[in-house]
Amino acid sequence: MTDGVDSDQQLDERVRDDSALLMAARNGDTSAFDSLVRTHTDKLYRVALRIVGDPAEAEDAVQDAWVSAWRSLATFRGDSAASTWLYRVVTNAALSQVRKRRPTVPLDPTDESMTPVGNTGNPEGTALREEETRLVHAAISRLEPSQRLPLVLRELEGMNYEEVAEVLEVNVTALRSRLHRARLALLAELKEVP
Repeated sequence: MTDGVDSDQQLDERVRDDSALLMAARNGDTSAFDSLVRTHTDKLYRVALRIVGDPAEAEDAVQDAWVSAWRSLATFRGDSAASTWLYRVVTNAALSQVRKRRPTVPLDPTDESMTPVGNTGNPEGTALREEETRLVHAAISRLEPSQRLPLVLRELEGMNYEEVAEVLEVNVTALRSRLHRARLALLAELKEVP
């Protein structure tokens, strides 16, 4: 049981470290901002990719998010975790990318960054899990961004309800309602799969 306590402590320390880095960056410390970029770029890219569905556009969204974050450092008050603020910034940048173009580009289900890590067991089971994952990601990619986003943040990124609500700038009740509708839409998409 110590592992859970240790990981909770590490998470608390990471949140404090990130907030301290963000506050230092706000005070002009560019190396603190560089540290945030190194720490969070991969996670932010994964979120952006799941929103826009295209690797090049996801990279653009992350780049735009970092530029926006740098320019908006003064708006970070420390009311939320630095990572939550960064998720909000990248989400807005990715949604901006989506609004720039229509229709939505579907996710590439063969993209390795979209599949679960550490599949072990027999090859048939692994192949089935990979196929199921591919089908779910393909179905998620067909959802409207307003439905896709809460699912990505909650189910794929593992954020809690409060964090997702904060990123989307809604209350938890509204978030639960959006997630319910998104899950129903996902189920409908999956039923269409032959």
